[in-house]
Parts: sequence; C-alpha cells; structure tokens
Amino acid sequence: MVSRDPRARSSRSVNSANSANSANSANSSTASSKNGFVRAVYSLHDRLTQSRLARSLSRRVDNAISWLTRGSRFEHGASEFTARSGRGSAQRAGASRIREDYSGWRFLFSPLASYWALTSSVVVLTLIGLVMVFSSRTADIADERASIFSIMWQQGRFALFGCAIFIGLQFMKARSIRKLSGLAFLVAMFLQALTLTPLGSSAGGNAGWLVFGSLRFQPAEVMKFALAVWLPHILLAARKQAQEHRLHKLNLKPYILPGVAFIAAFGLVMAGKDLGTGIVIVLIGVGAFFLAGFPVTYLLSAALLGGGLLFIVLVRGNSNRWDRIMAAYGGCSTRQAALSDKLCFQTLHGDYALATGGLTGVGLGNSREKSYLPAQDNDFIFAIIGEELGFIGALAVILCIAVMAWSIINLSLRHQSVYMQMVLMCFGIWFTAQSLINLAVVLGLLPVMGLPLPFISSGGSSLVMCLAGAGVCVRFAREQEDVRASRGR
Repeated sequence: MVSRDPRARSSRSVNSANSANSANSANSSTASSKNGFVRAVYSLHDRLTQSRLARSLSRRVDNAISWLTRGSRFEHGASEFTARSGRGSAQRAGASRIREDYSGWRFLFSPLASYWALTSSVVVLTLIGLVMVFSSRTADIADERASIFSIMWQQGRFALFGCAIFIGLQFMKARSIRKLSGLAFLVAMFLQALTLTPLGSSAGGNAGWLVFGSLRFQPAEVMKFALAVWLPHILLAARKQAQEHRLHKLNLKPYILPGVAFIAAFGLVMAGKDLGTGIVIVLIGVGAFFLAGFPVTYLLSAALLGGGLLFIVLVRGNSNRWDRIMAAYGGCSTRQAALSDKLCFQTLHGDYALATGGLTGVGLGNSREKSYLPAQDNDFIFAIIGEELGFIGALAVILCIAVMAWSIINLSLRHQSVYMQMVLMCFGIWFTAQSLINLAVVLGLLPVMGLPLPFISSGGSSLVMCLAGAGVCVRFAREQEDVRASRGR
C-alpha cells in the first residue's frame, strides 16, 4: 500500500537527491583523477616530442625516409600513386617526371639503372662461380683421375640449364607466372615430401635430397622459389578478403590458409634436419607476411614463440648442432682447442685460407687449403676466393652481392604492382640473407650450417633455382613503368 503522507514523500526525495549527489561527486572525483592521469601522460608526451633532441631525430629520420623513397610509390601517398599507376597520359606524365629525378648521383635510385645492375651482377656472380668452382676442384683431377673438361662440365651443365630457364622466363607473361605460382608450390611440397620416403638421400647430416638414377637434387631449393612467388599471391588475396569482411575488429581468418601452408612447408624442410635452409625459408615467410600487412604484433609473437620452440627442439635437443654452436663461440677460439676438436677443423682451415690470401691472393689454382678444407667448392668457396684472389677479389664478390641486393630492393620500392613488389622483395630476402649467412659462417661469426653461396657455390639445385629466381626478378623489373618506357612500351 502506497503512503499518502507528503512528509514521507519529501524525505524520500531528499534521500534520493543526497544519494545522487554523492554518486555524482564520486564519479566526478574518479573522472577528474582519470583526466589528471591523461593530462599527465599527454604532458609527458609533449615534453618528449617537443624537446630539441626529439625534434632533431625526427627531422633526420624524415629526411632519410624522403631521401630513400624519393621517386618511389611511397613518396606522395597511395592516392597519387594510384593516379600515377593508371594508364594513359597521367601515367606517362608521372613516369617522365619521376625519371627526371634520377639525374646526377641519384642514378643510384633509378629503376632503369637497377634493372641493368641486377642483370649484370647476376651474370658476373655466375661467371665467378664457374671459375672458382673449377679452380677449387683442380685437386680432384689428380685424386679422381678426372679430366679438366669433366670437372668443368659438372658445374657448367647446370649453369647452361639455369641460363635457359632465366632466358625462358623473359618470354613469359607476368600474370602467367602468378597463375602458375600455386602449381609451383604444390610441386615443391610433393618433392619435399618425397625426401621422407626411400627415394630420399642424406648428405652432410641433412636428409633433404632426392635421387633418380644419376640425378640428385635438393627440393628445398625449389621450395624457396615456390614460396617467393606463391606467398605474395595468396597473402594479397587474404588481405583483400580481410579488409572486405572486417567490422570494427581484426579479421585473421583469411590468413589461416597461407599460415598453415607455410608452416607445413617449413615442417617438411625441417624434417630433413636442414636448419640453414629452414632459417632462409622463415625469413622469406616473415617478409611476405609483413609486406602483406599482417599485424606486426601477431607476427612478432609467432616468431618469438616459434623461434623458442625450434631452439629447444631442433638446436638444444640435437647434440651435433649444439656442439657446433659451442665450438663456434667457445671451442674454436684458441688454436690448440681448434686443433684438438674435429668440429673446428673446417672453420680453422677456412681461417687459414683467408689469412693466406693477403691483399692480392696467391693466384687462381694455387690454393693450398683446397686439399684440406671440406666443402671447399660449396659452403666454404668464399674461403678459396679469399685465398686465391685475396682481399681485393673477396671484396669484389661482396660488392657484386650488395649491388644485386640493392637493385632488387630499389626495383621493389619503385614498382607499381604490389604483387611484383612483394615477389621482388622475397627474392631479395632469399639471396641477401643466404649470402650473409654463408659469409658469416666462413668468417667464423656463425656455426657451420651447410648453406651454399648463391650463384657461386657448386651444386645444380642451388644454381638452377637461383638463376630461375633471378629470371623472375628481371622479368618483373621489365614491367616497372620507367623500364617499360625506356624500352618503348
């Protein structure tokens, strides 16, 4: 029953008003404390960003970025790039304006200069490889009673086959390469899976080889090529689907298929215990996911988690790999320890070869360490280069690798096709990372991993697939707007 006493109603209204005032005061105090905290954060941010040091660093970073990306698709933003990348007079006007920016010392950023530098560096590195492989194998002529021509033909036939693929790719349409990328990935997965069957063969502790009669090759090299052309294709499709179905939250479902496929490819390679190739494949995959716009936080988390698990299972749990690491960073530091440890034998004689070369080297074919150094024509061929051609020859090889890497990166930055841009960067990561790892192993900075030096080391699988990858890079470079304009197309 409701009370009709006006004094009761007035007392209830007073109580409700008091409770409302107390709640409002509590909320206002909480809000004021939050606002105070926010103001303190903004004040600290303003002090840090408005300091002289912060302004100087920001200005220097902005200048460096503008200097590096001048004339590229990142210079004027996405809208102007879209307008420039269209067809017709707007494209021709934009291309001509960009080409004018490459006068003087800025030819280093010219796509046309990078196109010719890429082609020339690949040819020079391949020729250096043929000469040095033959020179490092001259000791086999007496040991195996083989002729000079048979030694030359062993590597020369793979170079001819790789050059045929390189030239053949120039006559393929760019969109055909993209359409066939899925088939290339399936073939690579099938071949890599065959290494786990009786058809597989082991070499150097890695069970990643296939043998068909007299033919023996490594499917992991095919896997690198396939991932470099297929991952950009599938990731761009996943990014488009994620952007279409995103509703105020991050949508990672479209990335499940490429992620699972990449993990499966990596797992097949690591099943053969090839840690060096697995590292290169991881770098290609991380680069492709990063360029496709995959969230960096998730990418770093997956990389750290996966890296930790791999270290525990594949490195710390494998006594041979762990002994190599301990030898590289501890056991091989002194000459006496190195002489008494067979794990240091290869690194020790690699150091001897580099030390013997001096400035100009001992001359082609005059290496003494090639009779003692294991894998002198493959993993440690750079040591023979340093011994026979000296510091000057070794520096020339490093400069050729740097020119090739910069040419691919520059062409990627200035390409109008996002897919071709990603493919170029994936191949650049492959060639550059593998070269740096090989050089670091020879110099004793990393433990022995069994990775060949691209375009130079002996081995048909590596040379053929590297030339095939370079052929794709050159073919996509010809589709760049400045290069096409210079060719009258």
